[in-house]
Amino acid sequence: MPKLQANSKKEANNRMIEKLFPRQVSNDYRGTAVATYFFVFMTLVTIARSLAHILLPDGGAQSIATIPLDEFTVNGTATAVHIFALWGLSQLLMGLLYLVVLWRYRALIPLMYLLMVVEYAGRLLLTFAKPIETHGTAPGAIGNYIIIPLAL
Repeated sequence: MPKLQANSKKEANNRMIEKLFPRQVSNDYRGTAVATYFFVFMTLVTIARSLAHILLPDGGAQSIATIPLDEFTVNGTATAVHIFALWGLSQLLMGLLYLVVLWRYRALIPLMYLLMVVEYAGRLLLTFAKPIETHGTAPGAIGNYIIIPLAL
C-alpha cells in the first residue's frame, strides 16, 4: 500500500511540474475559464499599477501608499519617487509578460500564477521584515492578503 501511495504522489507531482513547466509551450490552456478571466484582470491591474508608479508626480508613494513624503528632505523625496518609478518599470515588464502569455502562450498561465504568488507573498514578508511608516493603509497592502489565495 505505501508503494502505491508513493507512486500516485509522484504522478501528482509530475502532473504539477508539467502544468507549471510544459514541455511544449502553446496557446492551449486547459484550466478553468474563471482562472483565465482572473488572470486577465490581474494583467490589467498590474499594467495600470505600473503606469501609476511611473507617471504620477509622486510615483504613488504619498497619493496612493500614504508615505509621508512631505516630511522627507527634498533629496529623500526624490529618492523615494525614483524608487517607486523603478518599481513601476518592473511591474510594467511583468504586465507585458502577462500580456504575451495571454496572447500567445496560455499554457504558461499556471507558471505566471506561481510568479504572482511569489511576488505578492514576498511583498507581504518584506512588509513585516522592513516596515515603513505610512499615514494609512495602501490598497496594495490589503491586496496582498487577497491576491495570494486567489492566485493559488
